[in-house]
Amino acid sequence: MKLGFVSAIVPELSLEEVLTLAAEIGYDCVEAMCWPTGKATRRYAGVTHIDVANLTSSRSKEIINLQQQTGVTISGLGYYPNPLSPVEAEAKTAVDHIRKVIRAATQLGLSNVNSFVGRDWTKSVDANWKPFLKTWKPLVKLAEKHKVQIGIENCPMLFTKDEWPGGKNLATTPEIWHRMFSDLDSNYFGLNFDPSHFIWQHMDYLKAIREFGHKFYHVHAKDVRIDHEKLAKKGIMAYPNEYHTPKLPGIGDVDWGQFFSYLTDSGYEGAVCVEVEDRAFENSLSARKSSLRQSYNYLRQYIA
Repeated sequence: MKLGFVSAIVPELSLEEVLTLAAEIGYDCVEAMCWPTGKATRRYAGVTHIDVANLTSSRSKEIINLQQQTGVTISGLGYYPNPLSPVEAEAKTAVDHIRKVIRAATQLGLSNVNSFVGRDWTKSVDANWKPFLKTWKPLVKLAEKHKVQIGIENCPMLFTKDEWPGGKNLATTPEIWHRMFSDLDSNYFGLNFDPSHFIWQHMDYLKAIREFGHKFYHVHAKDVRIDHEKLAKKGIMAYPNEYHTPKLPGIGDVDWGQFFSYLTDSGYEGAVCVEVEDRAFENSLSARKSSLRQSYNYLRQYIA
C-alpha cells in the first residue's frame, strides 16, 4: 500500500508545490483534483491541480517528470460532481468532464480515476436506476477502452437541507453495490472506499471490506466523530451534519487498527489517501499542512 493525501485541502498550491509538500512530509502519493476551472459552490470542490480540459503533451511530460523529481506519484485523478443531477446542464457538464478526466489519466500514464455516480436526490433508488445505467454504461466502456479503473466513492452527499432526502450520490451501501456491480459488471468499475461514511450511517465498514475488498481501486482515509448527545436529541432523521463531525484519522470513531487489519487481509495494495475535512484545521494553510503531518504520523504506523 501507498500512503497519500487528497490535494483538495491545499487549493492555493500548484501541483509542483503539492507534490513537494508530500515529499517533505513523507507521503508516497497524492490524489490530484481535476475539477473544471472556475469557482465552486461546495466545500472542497472546484480545485484544479491538473487542468484536464487543456492538457497538452508538453504539460503531461512536465507532470510525469514532477513525479520522478519529487518521488511522489499521483494515485489517481479526482473529480466528484453529480452526473445524475436533475438539472440537465449540470449533469451534462459532469459527464463531459468525466470523459476528459479518463482520457487525461491515459495521457499521464495513470490507471485510476475517482468520482461519484451521482443521484437525483428527490427520487428513490429505483427511480434513479435507469438514468444511472444510461449515464454510466458509456463511461465504463470508455474506461475499459483506456484501461482506466473508475473508483466510486461511497459518500452519500447527504449532509444538509439542499441534499435532502436522498443525497446526491447513489453508490452508498453494500446492497446498492451488489446491484450496481451486477448490472455494470466490469473490471474497470469499482470503489474508492471511505470508512467514515459508514460510521454515521451505522453500518459495518469491516464487513464491507471483507465482502467488497476485491472491488477497491482506491481508499480514502477520513475519520468522523458522532456526537451522541446531539444524536439523542435530534435522532437519525435529522440532517447528518447536525450530529456528526469529520475528523483527522485517529481522532474520530474509526478503528484504524481493525480497518488496516481487514484491508491487508483483502489483498489491497493500492493508495490510501488522507482526506482532510476537519474544520478544526481549516483556518490557515499552515493549519492544513499541520493536519497532513498529523495524519501522516498517525497512519504511517499501518503502512510501511
